[in-house]
Amino acid sequence: MNPYRPFDPDRPLFSSRCSCGRHASDVEHQKDQFALAVDEEQASADFIEASLVKALFPEESRRRAFLKSVGVGEAMSVLSSFLPIDSLQAMAQEKAPLEKPDLKIGFIAITCATPLIMADPLGFYKKQGLNVTLSKTAGWALIRDKMINKEHDASHFLSPMPISMSMGLGSDPAQMRVATIQNVNGQAITLANKHKDNRDPKKWKGMKFAVPFEYSMHNFLLRYYVSQAGLDPDKDIQIRVTPPPEMVANLRAGNIDGFLGPDPFNQRAVYDEVGFIHLLTKDIWDGHPCCAFGTSDEFIKKNPHTFAALYRAVLNASTMARDPANRPLIAKVISTPNYLNQPETVVMQVLTGKFADGLGNVQNVPDRIDFNPIPWYSMATWMLTQMQRWGYIKGDVNYKDISEKIFLLTDARKYMTETGIAIPEQAKAGYKKSKIMGKEFDPSQPAAYLKSFPIAKK
Repeated sequence: MNPYRPFDPDRPLFSSRCSCGRHASDVEHQKDQFALAVDEEQASADFIEASLVKALFPEESRRRAFLKSVGVGEAMSVLSSFLPIDSLQAMAQEKAPLEKPDLKIGFIAITCATPLIMADPLGFYKKQGLNVTLSKTAGWALIRDKMINKEHDASHFLSPMPISMSMGLGSDPAQMRVATIQNVNGQAITLANKHKDNRDPKKWKGMKFAVPFEYSMHNFLLRYYVSQAGLDPDKDIQIRVTPPPEMVANLRAGNIDGFLGPDPFNQRAVYDEVGFIHLLTKDIWDGHPCCAFGTSDEFIKKNPHTFAALYRAVLNASTMARDPANRPLIAKVISTPNYLNQPETVVMQVLTGKFADGLGNVQNVPDRIDFNPIPWYSMATWMLTQMQRWGYIKGDVNYKDISEKIFLLTDARKYMTETGIAIPEQAKAGYKKSKIMGKEFDPSQPAAYLKSFPIAKK
């Protein structure tokens, strides 16, 4: 039976209860998406049938009156005789040949890459006709170089990296695009155990911290956090770029006092009893972007059908990852040696949000990490303000042009609609305000926001 039930006179068609009209809430909608994805062709056919009926009867009252007057069976027969339902459904199910079905995709072994990683063992790539080889890569500079040199077809990125690469910051210019945000939240500030009585950032002058890359949310959020406490991150503390897998070892050796890094390494520091979680980054900015999935503009133009298939695979994986009920299975799948190579209990604590913090507490924070894939333009705009603030970008910046060129929100809306993923009304414009440590970021006023900070690189 068509789940939209276009021929049911007692049920609204495309109800406002959720984006597809079949659920009592958006939460229930999201939970059902993974099951729908199992038979994508049928879901597409059902949607087309319902859409045609909606087009014929735009007023709900007339559709119901017609169905009640002639009966469901007769209505289906009559409408099918002059609506091209079968042919349109057949067209929708035709898949264009993939230009490049064999792909190599780079990733760093962190939980931020969960959708990208789990799409391999759980068959999301294969379902789209793709033969993907996931290439575990040692560090972010290598990720950048392999994309520039075309050794990888697509990649796990830190979300500011496609901006810096496209602008030629730290490397030769290479036009990169953000297809989806891989994760929101999912980071923490972890301190060495010797600092359990030194948790006031105002007292951190002279301390050494690690971040995974200069063009990272980790770097920008750490700078934001300490500057809000009155410290100049370029003068009062030391910030060292350190590959994520080396952060715990450096903390143990005393080379650093702490790090703002990706999981599972915050939780691994607790597991190894060398550090404690001082603060989840969601407490700095709840819903902040961290990592992204993307590729080059050249790849998209040369391989549009392959790109579409890849987009669908990653979006469907993100949908599954968003459901808390799936997190234990995902933790088991991605913790293995060929992916994260971490104890399953460490990955489980990160993904479920029920975790030991190293201070004697067990915290329960279900949204410690989430996998909302929407690449908001406003996210890119905020990153640009921080790149300017700390001297990575000189001169004026056309925030709107850069944000809307690199973050592919239009494509995301298109493929999210195709795969039945709910899209917030606000995402149609692509910009939203955010509160970051109580300070409002209005993406329509980025220059004024930038000028509002008393501590910045002169």
